[in-house]
Amino acid sequence: MLSKIVIANRGEIALRILRACREMGIKTVAVHSSVDRDLKHVRLADESVCIGPPPSTNSYLNIPAVISAAEVTDAVAIHPGYGFLSENADFAEQVEKSGFIFIGPRPETIRLMGDKVSAIAAMKAAGIPCVLGSDGYLDDDMERNVQLAREIGYPVIIKAAGGGGGRGMRVVRGEAALPNAIALTRSEAGTAFGNSNVYMEKYLENPRHIEFQVMADEQGNAIHLGERDCSMQRRHQKIIEEAPAPGLSKNTRNRMGELCAQACRDIKYRGAGTFEFLYENGEFYFIEMNTRLQVEHPVTEFITGVDIVREQLNIAAGLPLSYQQKDIRFTGHAMECRINAEDPDTFMPSPGTIVRYHAPGGPGVRVDTHIYSGYHVPPYYDSLIGKLITYSDMRDSTMNRMLIALDEMIIDGIKTNIPLHQRLLNDANFRTGSLDIHYLEKKLGY
Repeated sequence: MLSKIVIANRGEIALRILRACREMGIKTVAVHSSVDRDLKHVRLADESVCIGPPPSTNSYLNIPAVISAAEVTDAVAIHPGYGFLSENADFAEQVEKSGFIFIGPRPETIRLMGDKVSAIAAMKAAGIPCVLGSDGYLDDDMERNVQLAREIGYPVIIKAAGGGGGRGMRVVRGEAALPNAIALTRSEAGTAFGNSNVYMEKYLENPRHIEFQVMADEQGNAIHLGERDCSMQRRHQKIIEEAPAPGLSKNTRNRMGELCAQACRDIKYRGAGTFEFLYENGEFYFIEMNTRLQVEHPVTEFITGVDIVREQLNIAAGLPLSYQQKDIRFTGHAMECRINAEDPDTFMPSPGTIVRYHAPGGPGVRVDTHIYSGYHVPPYYDSLIGKLITYSDMRDSTMNRMLIALDEMIIDGIKTNIPLHQRLLNDANFRTGSLDIHYLEKKLGY
């Protein structure tokens, strides 16, 4: 078992990892920026190290500082959480070269799946269905690019090969707009991701976003933990996630899940990961793999009973998976609302001091958050301040529990998106399920 780990993150996910470590008897080191010294997990950790000033580039993205924190505290491993350095292959490589365990996939796997073009090639080789596209990077031969788009059929979407988080994408509906779209996406990709390569895919008009959770160990074992529906999105950012996906048959789940597990075996994957798909007209199309823990992992934990973070820690210690596929049972329905510090109408961030906080409770209610009365939400980071998760035997009762929990939840002093969640949970169309990724933006009038 790991003796001591550095938690290289902040907020609710850092607290989630710390709690798993405490259950397992693993000592923890919290690294934090100067503005985050009062975070809950920093106060609860066995040790803490300030790694820089508030801007993430000088703290949470500062690779030498994070590794130095592990060195001075005699830690043996580093858990990156999600975001920040979690999918940075160079970071994973430097962690391992420095003699520490990276709690995540191997650097070469992160690199393979981090480039969307190489990821698509690997998935095609593994038998995973992919969207019709350019099968490689677009070059400067615009005549060839125009011909590709004609063969694929408009509308097409230009994507950054090194993109993520919903950024680096541009939809093109006609030939006249194609050259400019490629040039703009290439420029933005170079600035945002340090990789200006772009590729082209068929743009699906009304897909759902469905993803499969996988776990794999060093011994070559791999399983899937079912799917999540993440179709409620605004500008490619997820708002509500649920498991299982409404309307997806058991046979389809098993078929796609086993394809994902087999792909993990093929690429020698290690740890927790997620295969993301667009789902339209009964067909799945691979879009990317997240080589890390997902924000929405609690809904999967509810319906399977598997502690995903605990499994991550065991795998990092060299232990085999605690489960075989035949052990996984899917029971009930779970839903997660992301609670953000932002205006529910304009979506402008709302940093400030929380003067009063009250968490909801009751059967089947889980709150993952680092906030407390008196906590100051800083303006430097993502606006996510918590996750509200509910569970019941049926989707309807899960939604009813969510509405009650949202009504009970009190966060005074800042604005939050709780009213948006309440509107969605009362929306007749949402309650029927199986909506596409554009539904929320259309409802908001985009």
